[in-house]
Amino acid sequence: MTAEITRRAAATLTLALGALTTARAARAEATPYSWRSVAVGAGGFIPGIVFSPVERGLAYARSDMGGAYRFDAEQNQWRPLQDASPRSSDFGVESIAADPVDADVVHAAVGVHRDDPGAMLRSSDRGETWTRTEVPFRMGGNEDGRGLGERLAIDPNDNRILYFGSRHDGLQRSTDGGVSWTKVASFPLKGLGTPTGRGTHGGLSFVVFDPRSGVRGQASQTLFVGVADPHDHALYRSDDAGRTWRPVTGGPRSELSAAKAELDPRGRLYVTCTLGIGPNGITDGAVWRLDTRTDHWTDISPPRPDNDRAGGFMGLALDRTRPGVIMVSSMNRWAPGDTIWRSTDDGRSWTSLREGSRRDVRATPYLYWGNDAPEFGWWIAALALDPFDPDRLIYATGATVYQTQNLSAADANRPTDWTPWVDGIEQTAVITLTSPPEGPRLLTGFGDISGFAHEDLTRSPDLQFTTPVFANTNQIDYAGAAPAIVVRSGTPHEGVGSEGHDGSTLAWSDDGGRRWKPLGRPRPASGETPIIADNPRMDLYRDAPITVSADGATFVLATPQVVWSRDRGLSWKPCVGLPPLLRPVADRRDAQLFYAFDFRTGQWFVSVDGAESFARVPSRGLPAASAADRPTWREQAFPLKATPSHDGDLWYVSRAGLYNSRDGGQTFERVDGDLAIEMLDFGMAPSGQTYPALFAIGTRDAVRGVFRSDDRGRTWIRVNDDRHEYGRRYRAIAGDPRQFGRVYVATDGRGVVYGEPA
Repeated sequence: MTAEITRRAAATLTLALGALTTARAARAEATPYSWRSVAVGAGGFIPGIVFSPVERGLAYARSDMGGAYRFDAEQNQWRPLQDASPRSSDFGVESIAADPVDADVVHAAVGVHRDDPGAMLRSSDRGETWTRTEVPFRMGGNEDGRGLGERLAIDPNDNRILYFGSRHDGLQRSTDGGVSWTKVASFPLKGLGTPTGRGTHGGLSFVVFDPRSGVRGQASQTLFVGVADPHDHALYRSDDAGRTWRPVTGGPRSELSAAKAELDPRGRLYVTCTLGIGPNGITDGAVWRLDTRTDHWTDISPPRPDNDRAGGFMGLALDRTRPGVIMVSSMNRWAPGDTIWRSTDDGRSWTSLREGSRRDVRATPYLYWGNDAPEFGWWIAALALDPFDPDRLIYATGATVYQTQNLSAADANRPTDWTPWVDGIEQTAVITLTSPPEGPRLLTGFGDISGFAHEDLTRSPDLQFTTPVFANTNQIDYAGAAPAIVVRSGTPHEGVGSEGHDGSTLAWSDDGGRRWKPLGRPRPASGETPIIADNPRMDLYRDAPITVSADGATFVLATPQVVWSRDRGLSWKPCVGLPPLLRPVADRRDAQLFYAFDFRTGQWFVSVDGAESFARVPSRGLPAASAADRPTWREQAFPLKATPSHDGDLWYVSRAGLYNSRDGGQTFERVDGDLAIEMLDFGMAPSGQTYPALFAIGTRDAVRGVFRSDDRGRTWIRVNDDRHEYGRRYRAIAGDPRQFGRVYVATDGRGVVYGEPA
């Protein structure tokens, strides 16, 4: 009887504890998190900017992988419009169109890649909410040719009618405000079909209506469609509302693609042309003017340098208040660099704005790139003139958006002044990040723009990772007990030879990542046989992961033959006893301890002498199929992590589950939570505890999100919500060791975001 009472009491206690756990989880789930962006300011390619023609101050920007933005004139900042979307594919915006009648209406064509489902989005509240229609034709919002357009156009006389020039499937039309779409059977170019190789198609590059050819409430009769695919004619025209079409003969050479076009109030159509669809690889180009009354073409091309890096022309903007005033951007003019050309006489003469421009980038100082002055820019596909202010010209580059408000100064040979127009735009792919226990709150590794030390999350950091500048920073590590020592590895910058760009792929800092020095090239100690060549290689991308001991004294480099250094990379020695192609992890507390796991054989290795030598140590508990966990791409999160301030404490993130060791890897225990975890990091310990909170990117009930555990991974709460999905495009995660509950998340296109209990 006593045993039965004990059993029942135990069962009751178990049920009570279960109910308590459920209640705690429910309360935790209900605890709201607030989410913000870590300020950098743009940082990526904006292929298109569109002003509303009916409301002053209203504009939209489309990005190639970070969704769409609307400029809020009252707040004087950009608002991201797709953060609530869980669909990754919708964040590549192929084209965007502001309604020419109703300022509240906006449409967007979305799809990152041709392998993603294409969709049309429509909104009646300026993009605050969207209605989505999946379409059978595919997009390429982040493919070559994304600077063409705008492909999507709304009839200014009947805004129920929209046309879309697709990449692969000809001309598409909607007559019900974007709810449904059908292919225009009468259009002579049917499309080349979805490609099967790695390339893409330019397709139909733009649609332009002539508003003079209709009356309000009835379809415009005349419209033009540009062709970027190989063709006999760059431009097609309809004068019966799209029922029949004819080529506009003459004009651009047949090998040139029509890139962008605008029609002025006099009926003159301006077209920029490129050889190649960009944003790279454009080798030639031209600018043409068409008199739409007579179909007479005139070549009005600005001058091009006489070299093999002269590029073509893409961006285009017209002054609606002064017919004959035109701006076009060069594209891929690598020598002497891209510019914007301005003409006030219909293209008979041109002035380059580059030479007389002054750029104030104090708001986003990374645009210096370690040089004395910021560049004018490259990849200038987006070019827009404010229809309500002809002195305000906008252009976007591969890294930012610039605006000037004294454009007409160029007509008097005075300088034009430019500032970044990016507050609210965070359009970057972030590869890695970490939050150290002291120094800057956050260290980030970005694609294309090196990385940053963030001391104030609300403003663009002054401390870009320079000397050396990397193109991509792929990995960052700090010394667990001496966090002022930081190391990073990455991909070299293409601008080798310019200031700050020496081709280095490794760097270290002794002040928490504020200032950097190139790490000495690995070379043997005096009298020893060379073990690896200059520019150490981990793979074909020449980026070797690096780690640092807990005391900051030892650097370990995961070249094919793993090596260590205690003189900041001036000399290196092989790690004795360690098989090739492994990647050691430093204990966060004990400077002598390093660990390494051989994914192929399942063998566990430990060093107790600061990585000089490793010995195989029996290990129990790890999954048998660990080979599948081995990272095969430089930007993947490494599955083995050491816990801060706890020696011998390790976590292993496997496809088979989550595993924890408290004895230096001799035994691992599977932690049975309800979350399929992809990547893991550590935050500040909950109140009254000494073990850090865990943060993870994982999936539960088919929802991929950001999660926190306060009990060593046994239970998890989701900390992002349905308004902060970011396309579920998560690439890295870092907990903040100085503020409980704060977590940083690296997105693929929306920069770094961070959440904390509201």
